[in-house]
Amino acid sequence: MNLFWARGFEHTSMQDLLGAMDLSKSSLYQAFGGKQQLFRRCVGLYADRFVAQLRQGLAAAPSGRGFIEAFLYSVLDDVDGDQPPRGCLVMNTASEFAQNEPEIARDVMQSIDRFRGVLQAAVERAQREGSIAPGRDARTLAHYLVSSMSGLKTQAKAGADADTLKGIISVVLRALD
Repeated sequence: MNLFWARGFEHTSMQDLLGAMDLSKSSLYQAFGGKQQLFRRCVGLYADRFVAQLRQGLAAAPSGRGFIEAFLYSVLDDVDGDQPPRGCLVMNTASEFAQNEPEIARDVMQSIDRFRGVLQAAVERAQREGSIAPGRDARTLAHYLVSSMSGLKTQAKAGADADTLKGIISVVLRALD
C-alpha cells in the first residue's frame, strides 16, 4: 500500500512490489491475482483505515464543528512531517485513473462516499449543536468538505506551506457558517 501511495499505480513496478513484499511473481499472482487486483485491495484497505479513523475521531470529538476543524487542520501534518506529502491514496487514484478503469473508478467513488458519510454525520452533529446553521444541506456541505480536503492535500503535495494551508482552511470553515 505504501509503495502505491508514494508512487502511484503506473510508477510502481512489479519488481518494486515483489521486493517490498518479499514474494515471487507466482506467489503474488496466486495470492492477489495480479498487480491491479493488489492495487484495488490496497486502496480498499486505505479507505477502511481512513473511515475507521474518521469515525473514531468523530466519536471522541468534543463537538461536530471541532471534529471538522481537526479534520481540516490534519493536513498540516503532511507538511510538518519527515516524509514528503503523499496526498490521499483514494484521491490520487481518482486523478491517476480518471475514468479509464471502471472498476477502480467505482471503488474510488464508494470510498469517497464513505468519507462523505462520516463528514455528513459531523455536519449534522454540528447543526444539532448550533455551530452550523440547521437549514444548510448537510450532504452538500459534506461533499464540500471532501473536495476541500482533497484540494488541501493536493496543495500540500505540490509544496504549499503551512501558512498557505491555514489560510485556505480558514476560508473553508467560514463557508460553513
